[in-house]
Amino acid sequence: MFTGIIEAVGPLDDVVTTDRGRRLTIDLGDLSDALSIGDSVAVDGTCLTVVEVDDTRADFEVVAETLSRTTLGALEKGDNVNLERSTRVGDRLDGHIVSGHIDGVGTVIDVTEEGDGSRRVVVEVPSDLRRYLIDKGSVCVDGASLTVAIVTDSGFEVALIPHTLEVTGLGKKSVGDNVNLEMDVVAKYVERLVGAR
Repeated sequence: MFTGIIEAVGPLDDVVTTDRGRRLTIDLGDLSDALSIGDSVAVDGTCLTVVEVDDTRADFEVVAETLSRTTLGALEKGDNVNLERSTRVGDRLDGHIVSGHIDGVGTVIDVTEEGDGSRRVVVEVPSDLRRYLIDKGSVCVDGASLTVAIVTDSGFEVALIPHTLEVTGLGKKSVGDNVNLEMDVVAKYVERLVGAR
């Protein structure tokens, strides 16, 4: 489990195509401290398993299924990714409950700079995921826990404060960029329970 609070942004040091998908080597910096093979790390919101650790770098294997459902298939060497280690029992839950299981890929369709240094971003969402959006509800975008400011006809709008723009990769997003989306797990469970009645 994750919280959607990005701990670091790290560069993709290497990408290797394998017979099962891709192997990503990411420089985790200080996040590599006490990291072991088998640990989970959210990479742009996608839960991946550490398969090798060497100093500050870690390797992750990404299978074809994950590549087809996320933005990880489009990553290139040198790209930066949002990083969060899995939550431990007793840690604070500052964002919201995030599984690291991506529901779909959205597209940034508008970016507006605000006078106070914040930025409004509109994301188009696949039609089958829009039912999970509510005003002031939670959504996870590239691993970052965000509050939906407005639900639009085609997706949602969020307001990104200067801190979020600085400490995540969301500050680099522009119109046309794709983002990983994980909808609020509570909304998905409610839908399932209501549908079972």
